[in-house]
Amino acid sequence: MTRRYWNINLEEMMEAGVHFGHGTSKWNPRMAPYISSKRKGIHIINLIRTARFLSEACDLVFDAASRGKQFLIVGTKNKAADSVARAAIRARCHYVNKKWLGGMLTNWYTTETILHQFRDLRTEQKMGGLNRLPKRDSAMLKRQLSHLQTYLGGIKYMTGLPDIVIIVDQQEEYTALRECMILGIPTICLIDTNCDPDLADISIPANDDAIASIRLILNKLVFAICEGRSSYIRNP
Repeated sequence: MTRRYWNINLEEMMEAGVHFGHGTSKWNPRMAPYISSKRKGIHIINLIRTARFLSEACDLVFDAASRGKQFLIVGTKNKAADSVARAAIRARCHYVNKKWLGGMLTNWYTTETILHQFRDLRTEQKMGGLNRLPKRDSAMLKRQLSHLQTYLGGIKYMTGLPDIVIIVDQQEEYTALRECMILGIPTICLIDTNCDPDLADISIPANDDAIASIRLILNKLVFAICEGRSSYIRNP
């Protein structure tokens, strides 16, 4: 895998608050190598390590995108949801930003069946079919469609398991991470000082609570994916 320059600089990360970890009482000792100091009761993340692993992650997703691989971005907490959706749409990735439904990947046959039903319902609605049904049936199907859009709208065009999963907040999305580990799907995980850095294939130490921090990390990864996709289009 070729190493590239991704314009990752420490000043930009500091401005986004990437270096602010959790309180010193809420930490995982395995994060010690990624912590540079303590300040006013919180751990300060070593941004040199952050830059290194973010760069490695960008190299990985560029390489995968340049070979036509598919990505899934997961981040369901309120502070991450909008950034996840925007980043995924920009890079034409699948995403989950409301709630991770257990078995979404490990029980893929069931998920795929539901997605087929979802797509059929959407088609029926676009063609006006739902409005021709009795009121009660129409209302029930519209509620079902709304529910599916909320929880599965970001993966409605996913036709198989993703090749790489990007996870915002290891603690919040542990079920998703666990499913990837079971299936052997490579993961890139944004981890704060209360996380285990050994679970994901690439762990990026960073503030997982600040919107600016989450957005910065996702923007770097998405830029690399877009560059990789451009390479794939030019050299099919």
